[in-house]
Amino acid sequence: MSKTSGKYNVTDPRKISYELFTLTYGSFVMQLIKDYEDVDEVNKQLDTIGYNMGNRMIEDFLARNPHISRCSDFRETAEVLSKQAFKMFLGIQPQVTNWNNSFDEFSLIIDPNPLTEFVEFPDHGKFEKLNYSQIICGAIRGALEMVQLKVECNLKTDQNKGDSTYTEIRIKFVEIIQDAIPVGED
Repeated sequence: MSKTSGKYNVTDPRKISYELFTLTYGSFVMQLIKDYEDVDEVNKQLDTIGYNMGNRMIEDFLARNPHISRCSDFRETAEVLSKQAFKMFLGIQPQVTNWNNSFDEFSLIIDPNPLTEFVEFPDHGKFEKLNYSQIICGAIRGALEMVQLKVECNLKTDQNKGDSTYTEIRIKFVEIIQDAIPVGED
């Protein structure tokens, strides 16, 4: 017999995975810091790991949401990303805001950021350049590239750096990736 409370359903494997991820993410980042001993390299590793996760997560997202068709514009992509993908994988719904005039760049405001729930940095000076949530930027880039959208994705503010009370990720559309057939093949 399983026990469920209002917020937590112990029989839902996605909820368990989400909680396990947020609880262990800090340890994972600290291990990267120990392994690489260079915060810039840790930021690159977090981005690469996130990118690879995004490549795989998009398949799961599309398999679980067969009703979703190709987005008609970047604004629709932003809405699907914020309202469905983040909800599915992190249990949150970031706010889409700060569109530029040509609607090819926007911000995602994540408040609260589940990756920062159980994190306290003992020495901000040592971790000043650490982009703790960079894994999210990598995941967004990786997922969107799998659906043929090349984007730039950067942390503008990060809760852990004391920038603000929320995390802001800036996403800029670069180009549609065209299917390429290798030279010599028809």
